[in-house]
Amino acid sequence: MQATTTGRPPFRADHVGSLLRPAKLRHAWREHAAGRLGDEEFRRITDESIRDVVALQESVGLRVVNDGEFRRGSYWLHFVQKTTGFGIRPAVYRFRNENDELVEFTAPHVESRLRRSAPITVDEYRFTKSLTDRAVKVTMPSPSTLHFWRGTHFAEPGVYPDDESFFVDLANVFREELRELYEAGGRYAQLDEVPLAMLCDPEIRDRVRAQGQDPERLVGLYVDAINEAVLDRPADMRIGVHMCRGNFKGRYLSEGGYGDVAEQLFGHAKVDHFLLEYDTARAGDFSPLRHVPRHKGVVLGIVSSKVPGLETIDYLRARIDEASRHIDVAQLGIGPQCGFASTVAGNPVSEDDERAKLARCVEVARLVWGD
Repeated sequence: MQATTTGRPPFRADHVGSLLRPAKLRHAWREHAAGRLGDEEFRRITDESIRDVVALQESVGLRVVNDGEFRRGSYWLHFVQKTTGFGIRPAVYRFRNENDELVEFTAPHVESRLRRSAPITVDEYRFTKSLTDRAVKVTMPSPSTLHFWRGTHFAEPGVYPDDESFFVDLANVFREELRELYEAGGRYAQLDEVPLAMLCDPEIRDRVRAQGQDPERLVGLYVDAINEAVLDRPADMRIGVHMCRGNFKGRYLSEGGYGDVAEQLFGHAKVDHFLLEYDTARAGDFSPLRHVPRHKGVVLGIVSSKVPGLETIDYLRARIDEASRHIDVAQLGIGPQCGFASTVAGNPVSEDDERAKLARCVEVARLVWGD
């Protein structure tokens, strides 16, 4: 994987992963789910759409690309489907928008002991890599994502005696996947972390306490789970952690700055860099970045994937300057705060908006870092 010659992260302009599905692919998903489109034709349309979205990323100048998560119904669903032992149940949390309108969602639920039953991202990587000479990133949900959203009822009674034993089996799934990904040529994997961001929200922390759990214990448990998941990765395999407060059709799950998790996560997670949501005041200020060690990087998510307006170069440079009061600018990069389509439906922006925002990240990266 070609990386920056100095400092962190490996790419000065990056994006989180999911990209808007074109209309033909959204239609294909509906028709396939209804049984009106066969598997072969569905695969053909998906492959064609991935070729197009890889070309889009190359055309705006990104040095790292992915498949837009076009083979997934949501950013975590593929992991659940390809790991024996998971089912799906209602979450105990809900998405909200700026008007406090609430939307329920579903979450992973453990039905039996976990084991990896099929490649999770490896096939996605192989196909995407066959289309490009750029570095290819794959994304996976963080370990905590498979645990947090159903509270203390994350598993059927008796399957696991405690949280720790669950995370032992889950870590083995991640390690097997990362090992096979590396053997296939993959050198960049990203873990999409929502629960740790949610544990920055005082209201969420109160709800956790009301369930009989300790928020601080969960923070430590989830950082340890990341470390166990990536324990065996080779030294030249880059691991990033994306922090997200929820992203469903422009809605969110929580708010609050990173202060409650910064020391443990930034200081103790054995990863290379963090992709941090910073597009609204809900993310707090940049002061928690002082806890990021000098050998780790941060992609500032200061371009919004949720609204169509294009951020100006002056605004983005000012935000980078503001962040650099707390962390060396050489450790920084730029990207959207989250994906453009964490589910097939996507966010309320157009493909033209998406292209412009990705191009703006590249433009600003070249102005600030020369990369």
